[in-house]
Amino acid sequence: ANGNVSIHYRVVGNGPPLVMQHGFSDSSDSWDEFGYVAALRERYRIVLPDLRGHGESDKPHDRAAYTAAHYAGDLAAVLDDAGISRTVYWGYSHGGWTGFAAARHIPECLKALIIGGASASNASAFPRQPGEEDPLIAMLKRPLSEALSLFGGALTLRGERRFLGNDATALIACRQERLATEGYSDVVGQIAVPTLIYAGSNDPIHDPARQSAAEIRGATFVSLPGLNHIDGIARMDLVLPHVRPFLDACR
Repeated sequence: ANGNVSIHYRVVGNGPPLVMQHGFSDSSDSWDEFGYVAALRERYRIVLPDLRGHGESDKPHDRAAYTAAHYAGDLAAVLDDAGISRTVYWGYSHGGWTGFAAARHIPECLKALIIGGASASNASAFPRQPGEEDPLIAMLKRPLSEALSLFGGALTLRGERRFLGNDATALIACRQERLATEGYSDVVGQIAVPTLIYAGSNDPIHDPARQSAAEIRGATFVSLPGLNHIDGIARMDLVLPHVRPFLDACR
């Protein structure tokens, strides 16, 4: 627990620690569904937390409970509970954004960073049009069964079940605080651990993610041709060949 918020996590496999953090409106189960855990568990001790507001973790309804400092504190609490002092951190989308929060607040816990589908700026993979409400908040204000249609069939059946199990009020609070956070321009120049950032070329976050990589000393950026934001997690067959050599170099 971090304060009065309990964070659910699982540990799978053997080897040096690797935290894998999921994205917004999802849960740690996505890493299992798309094959990452099975592919990596023989070589890594994989720590799979559910972000606050998601999965089996507590879901506060107060926007003030979703600051960057809270997310970093959650990660620190999980690492402490698991007996881990430093780890490679891999986050996708909101989980990637949370990686920058960790780099700001608990850099001593990070051995390396892998960030997919996210940037250090306040850019969004789901940009809003001028004068319109944030598309994710607008989606979450509808019955979740109706909101599923906005994914255009991109979710698997397991992904649909995870989405339908969400607490929409908690996710709206989470998203509102995320949109009000100015980003991590103060952090990128100070990151001193090996860093890999990747994004699909058809993901709106692609160029901001590439810019963030350019601002981190020694960071590598990988562009995944033709992939959109959901593909960037679902297509393990295209993502892992870039991430595995980076992980091996960190061992």
